[in-house]
Amino acid sequence: MSPDESAAQDAFLEADVFARNCGSRDVLQNLTSRWGLLALMALTEGDYRFNALRRRVDGVSERMLSQTLQTLERDGFVTRTVLQSIPPRVEYSLTDLGRAVAASVEGLIHQVEAAVPEVMSARQRYDDRPPRD
Repeated sequence: MSPDESAAQDAFLEADVFARNCGSRDVLQNLTSRWGLLALMALTEGDYRFNALRRRVDGVSERMLSQTLQTLERDGFVTRTVLQSIPPRVEYSLTDLGRAVAASVEGLIHQVEAAVPEVMSARQRYDDRPPRD
């Protein structure tokens, strides 16, 4: 095993999201940010041009979507492709890694969407409680 392979193996074995300096924390934070998660899941529907993706991810600013896509691209979840046209067009799509992660997240999203009435009820019960000391 080469020194690079050994270092990569050691880093893999040491990955622990609960450890302060673990690189997985940054990746998880980028991925599960509000806009990161929504952009990732929108891209499961297919390739999107920037403005179409911005319309799909309702409420995101142009600047925030641009930053989010750059971060997802840097982390290997998204690919940015410049299409040769006049004017040039850019499309975003998921990488294999992005598709795998999105598939894992999809079940969570469905579960949360289905639980919204229960969550709203729990919030109301919480808000109706007498104040704490």
